[in-house]
Amino acid sequence: MVARARRLPHRFRRRRTGPVGDALTLMGLPLLAVLALPAAFAGGGTRRWFGGRAESQRAEAQTAKDDAAAAFYELDTAQRDLRISIETIAAVDSSPAARRAVTDFEALGRRIDEVSHQYISAVDAHDLDRDDLEASAASRARTELTAAKTELGRVKQELDRFAEGLGPLLGKAETQLARLAPAVERARQALLAASNALDAARGAGLAADDLATRLATLGPELTRLNQGAGQHGVPQTLDRAARVTREAEAVRAEAERLPERAAEIGHRLVSLRTRAQALTTRTEQVEPVLSELRRRFTAACWQDLQHVPEQATESVRQAERKLAEAQTARDEQRWPDATALLSTVRALLNSTDEAVSAAGDRLRQLNAVQKDPQQEIERTRFAIRDAQRLAMAGRNTPDPRHARPLDEAVARLERAIATLEGRHPDYWHFLTETEAVRETAAHVVAQIREERGAGH
Repeated sequence: MVARARRLPHRFRRRRTGPVGDALTLMGLPLLAVLALPAAFAGGGTRRWFGGRAESQRAEAQTAKDDAAAAFYELDTAQRDLRISIETIAAVDSSPAARRAVTDFEALGRRIDEVSHQYISAVDAHDLDRDDLEASAASRARTELTAAKTELGRVKQELDRFAEGLGPLLGKAETQLARLAPAVERARQALLAASNALDAARGAGLAADDLATRLATLGPELTRLNQGAGQHGVPQTLDRAARVTREAEAVRAEAERLPERAAEIGHRLVSLRTRAQALTTRTEQVEPVLSELRRRFTAACWQDLQHVPEQATESVRQAERKLAEAQTARDEQRWPDATALLSTVRALLNSTDEAVSAAGDRLRQLNAVQKDPQQEIERTRFAIRDAQRLAMAGRNTPDPRHARPLDEAVARLERAIATLEGRHPDYWHFLTETEAVRETAAHVVAQIREERGAGH
């Protein structure tokens, strides 16, 4: 490699004698600068100088040597800088493009070794300081050193083109590396915040054992983060840091909310217990309502409500048992269990409330239609007429898809009205039929509007 090739042969590194040589050595000037000094500053050297063609060729050879040395060091510097970029990419990116870049750089390295060897061989082959250097030897040295410089420059151009092509890969790698330290620090801070929040919850008398367990599982992850990306890889470390941050923040949020959650569960227990007691009282009032329904209306109007009292009573009892279990879970600080049990109680009380309300609502509806069925009839006819007007808007004849269900709705309403005739009319059947007719009309209206909206 170039780093090895930069060591010049021993004769190029020997200490100059004489006052100027000593001064240059003390000043620490680079070797090439020393070699580039004019021969007139050789101080007390013993070289015999010959004029004419030989000295001219020597000077040209020395210039070629200096130019080749500059090209050599320029290539070496570029290679070392590019190696840093390649190592950055390899540490972060495992994609096929990144692996190909590493392989291509290794191939360039072999090419650099070849031209570096050519340069070193040219330098070793010619001692331009010899007193008896012939013009032909100096000319040959100039030719070989110039060729070496040309090859060094050509490979440098290849290296530059290769470096330019690494731009996207290097940018991506540097972006990930720039994210690495902040991501790891965020994970550490999130773990610290979660631990502090957990301590505060425990200080308030809350066990929070499940949160403590979740936080403990993140300990090994923190150890891996501290071991660094060099051991575990940059992408893996970034993913781990993000996961630790996310989970630690969740633990912190739950720990901070724990006192509020405990109070909320306590309030819900009291509220649902009060509601259960109220439903017990309301359930006792269902039987008198059913008695009136039985006395005044046909069996079809109330027989589906027959079992409401006993069902409501059993549902309230079941809710009270679940409330007792929820209270136990609250006392034992099993918050998820307490929350789930309270949700079950709420569902039971909701369904019971609806069943108990249904009996009273049924009696009110039947009373209203018995007193004035015409109001229900007109309400339903209005819904049908409104749908018919919309179906005819902008048309000479309605679309059969709209006209057919509306015509059927009109006939259904007439049949429902006919059931009111007789000594013991089925008012509940009449009410369910009119409700179904209105639903049909509403469906046709929605269908027409949807179709016309799509047409626009």
